[in-house]
Amino acid sequence: MRRSSAWHVALAALLACGPNAQTPAAGDSVAHTPPTDSLVLTGAAGVEIWLTLARRSTGADGEECVERGLEIRQDGRRVQVPLLYTGSPPVLLNDSTMRATLWTHCAPGDSYRVDLRSGHPVRERAGGAP
Repeated sequence: MRRSSAWHVALAALLACGPNAQTPAAGDSVAHTPPTDSLVLTGAAGVEIWLTLARRSTGADGEECVERGLEIRQDGRRVQVPLLYTGSPPVLLNDSTMRATLWTHCAPGDSYRVDLRSGHPVRERAGGAP
């Protein structure tokens, strides 16, 4: 590399680090740290419901939120609840079933009954019946 070219490269690097350089603000979405797993519910026989996976979403009003996936843990076994992201805690219905609400674009939608053994969700009809 010629001497003048090396000097121009060095000058450009220094200017990029100067006071006018653009750095992401604390609230920018450049580097979001995913939330850690969170225990949200415990039931009989040691069953635990955890919030695990996370996805960022934006509501109709432009507000951002994080919708979380559910995982059932018991006796060292982990069962993901498929395709059900939520923004509210699930509710234990009995020893084998919980209710979870599907969230899309930061808004609650249909409720699902989830089998605590298999993780299989079944959409509830109006009035709470599966």
